Amino acid sequence: MSNILIIKHGSLGDIAQACGAIQDIFENHKNNKIYLLTTKPYFELFKKNPFITEVILDKRLPRFNLIYLYSLIRKIKKLNIQKVYDLQNSSRTNFYKRILFPNSNLNNWSSSETTLPNDKNKEEFDEKPVLDRFEHQLKTSGLITKHTMVPDFSWSCSNINNIKDEYKLDKYIVLFPFCSTHLIEKKWPYYNELIDLIKNKHQDQYKIVVAPGPSEIKEAKEIKAICLLDNGKALDISQLSSLIKNSSFVIANDTGPAHMAAHLNVNGLTLFGSHTTAHKVSIEREKFKPIQVSDLNKLSAEKVFEKIEEKIN
Repeated sequence: MSNILIIKHGSLGDIAQACGAIQDIFENHKNNKIYLLTTKPYFELFKKNPFITEVILDKRLPRFNLIYLYSLIRKIKKLNIQKVYDLQNSSRTNFYKRILFPNSNLNNWSSSETTLPNDKNKEEFDEKPVLDRFEHQLKTSGLITKHTMVPDFSWSCSNINNIKDEYKLDKYIVLFPFCSTHLIEKKWPYYNELIDLIKNKHQDQYKIVVAPGPSEIKEAKEIKAICLLDNGKALDISQLSSLIKNSSFVIANDTGPAHMAAHLNVNGLTLFGSHTTAHKVSIEREKFKPIQVSDLNKLSAEKVFEKIEEKIN
């Protein structure tokens, strides 16, 4: 038996996308222990993952913090890791590679760099869809892949009966009208108009809900929907997964919850402007579809409502 290390730091959408690759790594290494290095927001979440033996916390302190860096590297080296699957593929994880395996190659370190196609440089390769890159990386590393292209994030769910009972949730539509303050170009501005259209057509057939993050609770008051909280606090990732999984429909900006919805196999739409393409971020699924426009400010509530009606009816 040997030990395998997977590195996946985040973000939330990236975590959802990577869970198929993690499952494939496990199934190709069933006689091995699988360790996963991640950051604080996902440390407890990954403890629920059935394909991981143990989760290791990376505080991602500055690289010049030599005491922390020495402590982390020492902990990893004690595990006698035989192979690393770098699913983060960042400059930081490349830095770890140079320390852990200074003479590394594909035999002990799998990354987009060590599996790079001969006819492409890394910048060109990074233009490919996310899941295609994972698929190429794992196949080039000699793995059989069954789940990488079809991630299943349902392992992340937890019991939310108390929340459903409190808000009397049966049939409901979840909206995710928020986005990071530094990514305002991802934000569609017409959620309240869309809510009016849904309510006018369907009356009380569906409850319309939002589940804000900790920094979005104040903003959620501006949305004409039920704001779901757990004892006044934002839902954690596992609670959010269950809320999405049990919903009738999801409408979201291109954010983490949209990727969760895509890989929880629920009906829904995600709204894309010119910041990227749905194809590149591998978000389109059988039930979860994108609307791609050049300017989100010009995408009307009526157009989005038409797409919802096509799916609900």
